[in-house]
Amino acid sequence: MGTRGPRLVILGKQGAGKGTQCVRLSRHYLIPHISSGDMFRAELRSGSEAGERLNKFMKAGELLPDDIVIEVMGHRLGTDSTKERGFILDGFPRTTTQAEALFDELGTAELDMAIDLQVPTDVVLRRLAGRRVCQDCGQNYGLGKVPKQEGICDLCGGEVIQREDDTEEAISRRLKLYEQETEPLIAWYLSRDKLVTVDGLNEPDVVTQRLVRSIDRRLERVQ
Repeated sequence: MGTRGPRLVILGKQGAGKGTQCVRLSRHYLIPHISSGDMFRAELRSGSEAGERLNKFMKAGELLPDDIVIEVMGHRLGTDSTKERGFILDGFPRTTTQAEALFDELGTAELDMAIDLQVPTDVVLRRLAGRRVCQDCGQNYGLGKVPKQEGICDLCGGEVIQREDDTEEAISRRLKLYEQETEPLIAWYLSRDKLVTVDGLNEPDVVTQRLVRSIDRRLERVQ
């Protein structure tokens, strides 16, 4: 394996803390954190043909087709820096078709592991229902992190609001859809001995320690 960092996929419900943990793992292992959401937003801003197709589906509130997702993510994963350094994927793959495309893209340089960050549904419901976001800079606030001045972002002074899609009904619908999508994907990784489950319920530092232990054990096994 040499000095290459790990190649990781992080799975987990919205509100499970994936974003926080991906940033921490990225810094720990010195590997890029590749967020599908960030990639899609960048593609939308670029005005590319793929971005226009993304915009059509996102405006309609529909799931993005596998072929568009694979096209956008494939460009990033095909770069030399990603192949040489390793990576942590957040939000991709979401389906078995996407997982197979990732397998084909990596070729002999296999994915090291897929981590299922598990947090009970009632916990993520509470987290997401209490989530607020700055409409100017996008900074997130929640139950354990509130603005110093109510309704005003600490970073930029913008208005902190509840997102329209963060109602309990909308959140429950998204979580149900996620479980339907992810069940076959988890089975896919499990059948290939790539899946590791980590308990995501605790303080962020504790969860990070759990993740690092699981990753290091897997890397020691495959070296």
